[in-house]
Amino acid sequence: MIPSLPRPPLQRFGLGAFVAAFFVFLFVPLVVVAVFAFNNADYPTPPWMGVTFDWFTANTDARTGLLFDAELLQAIGVSAWVAVWVTLLSVGVGTCNAFLLERFEFPGKSAIALLSMVPLVIPGVILGISILAFASRIANFADETWGLELDFLRPGLPLVILGQFCYIVTIATLTVSASLRRFDRTLEEAAYNLGASRLAVLWTITLPYLRPSMIGAAAMAFLMSFENFNTTLMLVGSDAPLTVLMYGRMREGATPVLNAVSLFLMIASALLAVLMLWRSGARASTESA
Repeated sequence: MIPSLPRPPLQRFGLGAFVAAFFVFLFVPLVVVAVFAFNNADYPTPPWMGVTFDWFTANTDARTGLLFDAELLQAIGVSAWVAVWVTLLSVGVGTCNAFLLERFEFPGKSAIALLSMVPLVIPGVILGISILAFASRIANFADETWGLELDFLRPGLPLVILGQFCYIVTIATLTVSASLRRFDRTLEEAAYNLGASRLAVLWTITLPYLRPSMIGAAAMAFLMSFENFNTTLMLVGSDAPLTVLMYGRMREGATPVLNAVSLFLMIASALLAVLMLWRSGARASTESA
């Protein structure tokens, strides 16, 4: 309980073993996937057959690398397009939700705050099926009653965006709310006393303070959308995002090109995480100075 007191050797060994086991469990599967992206074999599993870059650069009848796999590249583009829309909607609506829950008092506020967290505890498959069933009923009713064909309520990318947004917006709301709760409102009051309008105070004082949390929420929303599978699988149409396409290829018999895609995603996620840490460190240094 007191860090300065010496610990028994068995306790130190147990702590070290636990930390080592944790990181082995966390990183070894990722390392294996990355290594076998360079395996000179037609399957993504042992044994090791030598080093090759074919699964990145090949363009032959026998092998097609990631850079020449049109289907994979299109799926990456679809996933990125969906993730951008989900990110914009989640951060925009999540910021509005944060102001609503942190700045206003109204009847039923606690119930609304609790209900807004419900998507976090609903399994993605159940959420996807529920959205699909509800949207299909509305589309069928509009078609039968008024003859309107609401294609955006049929399985496809608009429904995928809606399904992912339903729970990712909750993460964005929590992230921005935590930052807004720590904000010193006397800064806004001082600006009001100096004659600033509400819009000017929001734009020049409040939003700049919230910008780091909004950027962090955007990064999380983008990554969560890009790697989402359960909800996406229930709502996808003919344009398959990357996770759905990879799942289909795994069922049919995968090649190390999927390892190459996974390595690409790991590197992109790591670079995004490093960028966020660098921004946080730079902001902390600026504030301390």
